Amino acid sequence: MAPHPLCRSLLPAVAVVLFVVAAAQACPTCSQALAHSQGGDLVAGYFWSIVFMMSMPFLIVAGLGLYFYLMVRKARAAQAAQAAAIAGGFSTGSREAEPAENELVEV
Repeated sequence: MAPHPLCRSLLPAVAVVLFVVAAAQACPTCSQALAHSQGGDLVAGYFWSIVFMMSMPFLIVAGLGLYFYLMVRKARAAQAAQAAAIAGGFSTGSREAEPAENELVEV
């Protein structure tokens, strides 16, 4: 009977992990700190690294949200200014201003 395909792919991966436990244990900086420290500084370092890693997605999403909010706000202000200029009789287009009724026009 042939071994299951999952066993054929999982068995070499488990063997590699078991043979390189020292490399899979931690990053070089953490393993060196653990070897030369009592553990108090290492715990504080892990705490702050976890706090920063957990906060990064929220900060990135909040930063992008703020950027798009300010873009929409700026676009709405420009649109409102253009509408006010048109309503006030100050057209921003390339059309020439028409003379008022009581103004003399040379022909």
